[in-house]
Amino acid sequence: MKLAIRHHCADYDSYRAARVKSLFNVESGADFALDVELPIEDSDWTIGVVVGPSGSGKSSIGKSLGKPYAPMWSCDQPIIDAISPAGDFNVVTAALSAVGLGSVPTWLRPFSALSNGERFRATLARLVCEAPEFAVVDEFSSVVDRQIARIGAGAFAKAWRRTGGKAVLLSCHYDILDWLEPDWIFDTASGQFERGRLRRRPRLEMSVYATNWHYWSLFEPHHYLKLPRMIAATCYVAAIDGNPVAHLAVSTRPGLIEARACRLVVMPEWQGAGVGMRFLNTVCDLWQRGENRYGKPMPTLFHTSHPGLAAALRRDKKWTQVSARLYGDHKGRCKQSIAASLTRAGKEASGASGYGGHFRAVQGFRYLGEPCVS
Repeated sequence: MKLAIRHHCADYDSYRAARVKSLFNVESGADFALDVELPIEDSDWTIGVVVGPSGSGKSSIGKSLGKPYAPMWSCDQPIIDAISPAGDFNVVTAALSAVGLGSVPTWLRPFSALSNGERFRATLARLVCEAPEFAVVDEFSSVVDRQIARIGAGAFAKAWRRTGGKAVLLSCHYDILDWLEPDWIFDTASGQFERGRLRRRPRLEMSVYATNWHYWSLFEPHHYLKLPRMIAATCYVAAIDGNPVAHLAVSTRPGLIEARACRLVVMPEWQGAGVGMRFLNTVCDLWQRGENRYGKPMPTLFHTSHPGLAAALRRDKKWTQVSARLYGDHKGRCKQSIAASLTRAGKEASGASGYGGHFRAVQGFRYLGEPCVS
């Protein structure tokens, strides 16, 4: 595919324009010409990237290939309604989680109320849901910090490849290329075209530490439930390059028959990188081997109402689903139970409140570990 790009604008003759021409020996700035050869006519690719400095012709190349993807967003709708309104709810939530926008409160805000990083990921989620056969995305990752850009690029690449469509991404940043693992790259700075997935996503080295609730204040704003801290829990924190990126608390059921894991939170800038499931499996594996403060091997139960996380747990052969409840506990019975506990402890029970009574599809899973090979 040969592209001959020609742009022309007025040739101004003001005093300053004439002085610039004289100082720098430039006859005119009215014409822009770029000839590009992109051998991408075949169908054997999914993601291509045009990368290079500003003003080097990336947007012009993108417009020559197709109309840039720039969806309109409603100001009076949360993004959960604005993305694929006639589509499946689970598909939309899965797309939001897949591109790293797994923060549930964010789904309830309109696009105009989101941060730049959230807008970037929301737009990618909408693109994944709409799944056109061909898409051009200009200024890919240009308006977000580089950490979110890299993780978001990798998350989008995984989600987009499942759609089967083709996407051309235009960007002035080279740091996302390894995370995207594109099928081809055209560099407007050098004019070089590369074909084949020659780049590999960097491996994330994650460390896991057992701790207490000291780090919870960092993660609590990003957890979708506001509940008291678990009693007698051991907290775990995952760190990458010394920075805390994920949190999990593990307690036990009566009789030490099994563990119960809750408060799984992944920092927004790391969502979509696969950190959450890797971290959860690591901690549950420790408990299964008896590497806990009790020195006793225990299976781990984990409950979630997050559709994306529940789907990921169902796909993972290390887990099996054990329950699915549509409603929360009976609020009246819960209130009575809490009041009785307070009375036994010699405390005032008149102000006790109960949890439950809500519509919330809670799904339960048990960690089995590596499947046996017969």
